[in-house]
Amino acid sequence: MTQSMTRNMKFINKKFLLALFLVTSLFTFAQKKEKIDGVIAVVGDYIVLDSDIDLEYIQLKAQGVDTKNITRCELFGKQLEDKLYAHQAIQDSIVVTDAEVNSYMSEQLDAMIEQVGSLEKVIKFYKKKTEEDFKSYFFDIIKMNKLTSQMQKKIVDEVTITPEEVRNFFKGIPADEIPTFGAEMEVAQIVVKPAITEDEKKRVIEKLKEIRQDVLNGSSFFSKAVLFSEDPGSSSNGGFYKMNRKTAFVKEFKDVAFSLAEGEISEPFETEFGYHIIMVEKIKGQEVELRHILISPKVSTQAVKDAKAKIETIRQKIVNKEITFADAAKSSSDEKETRNNGGVLLNPRTMEPRFELTKMDPALYAQVSELKDGEVSLPILDQERGGGQFYKIVTVNNRFEEHQAEFSKDYIKIKELALRDKQIKEIAKWTEEKIKETYIKINDEYKDCVFANNWIKK
Repeated sequence: MTQSMTRNMKFINKKFLLALFLVTSLFTFAQKKEKIDGVIAVVGDYIVLDSDIDLEYIQLKAQGVDTKNITRCELFGKQLEDKLYAHQAIQDSIVVTDAEVNSYMSEQLDAMIEQVGSLEKVIKFYKKKTEEDFKSYFFDIIKMNKLTSQMQKKIVDEVTITPEEVRNFFKGIPADEIPTFGAEMEVAQIVVKPAITEDEKKRVIEKLKEIRQDVLNGSSFFSKAVLFSEDPGSSSNGGFYKMNRKTAFVKEFKDVAFSLAEGEISEPFETEFGYHIIMVEKIKGQEVELRHILISPKVSTQAVKDAKAKIETIRQKIVNKEITFADAAKSSSDEKETRNNGGVLLNPRTMEPRFELTKMDPALYAQVSELKDGEVSLPILDQERGGGQFYKIVTVNNRFEEHQAEFSKDYIKIKELALRDKQIKEIAKWTEEKIKETYIKINDEYKDCVFANNWIKK
């Protein structure tokens, strides 16, 4: 037994040692047509089953992927990579809790059932005999996937790139391989939201206070959330969320959530989605498990008409050149994220004020594609994330035709390419090192596969 194998074996529990002994013994029967248990590889603390590859094919087909040119060896190589990441995540003390896995599994299972119609059909799709078998299998897959993704993130998060490295990367691209960037445009908008009356705000706040008092008097927060919450992402689950400081919730929500003690219920507070109350169920280190109820104030028909009239007036002043679009945005737009920037939208992918047409949100593209430079659209009725309606006008400030990459003009995009290239190289280097020091055994049936990595350790 080599030193690296001995080093890795110390992390394996007794139960796995027994399994590993059985698996290793089975490899001596690789010439037989039937593989006992279907084990085709061992990577550290994990095994790969032949059925894992079969299920990969099933899932790819379910996603509409043409699998006729995808070989079992390619999918096997992916399985080996995933297991290596998950194994190393455990060695690096990356923790994925059972509660986190169960919460995600519940969400995914609900989505699957909604898609195919019933739990029985989901179980049949994955070729499992019972609900217990399926959930056990699904739990293990989710946990491994979360360990894998966190390990990958840990590797690439440590990768940074300097301007000099970006320059050298660009210089190193052969002239006939310099990338071409698609046509882009810079878009700006002015938003006018219908006004909500103080009486309506008061009605919502009083309703939430009434619910809060009912819960304090013994009513179920879960039931109240199912009955009254207007949050489509959590109402059916009793308003449940699990979050930490990095979870993508609005600041106001996180500030309240992390200010509460276990069992405490907040007073009503406002976010861009409406008004909330939060009840904290558990605090686990940096994580909070909570339930919340959201109720959004309702907009009157007259308020909608007034908003439309206001934005029509703004548009007319811009068209008549009484005010520029940018100045009108600064003085009149209700969208705080873009108001101070003259209404200019930032691409959420790049945080640049440019949108590549082929990757643009279809709804936004439909609103601006026919506009000439400087032309202002007619008022558009749109809907915000919280569900409320608003009116907006949009314009195209600049257009950039399809062109071959230029270092000065396209630095941000080139930097992304350079960083991605460096991350890929870092992952490849990491993988090569970990393969050397991790116990790996491949069934003889798959030893003729041509892998991108040295899984056979030749």
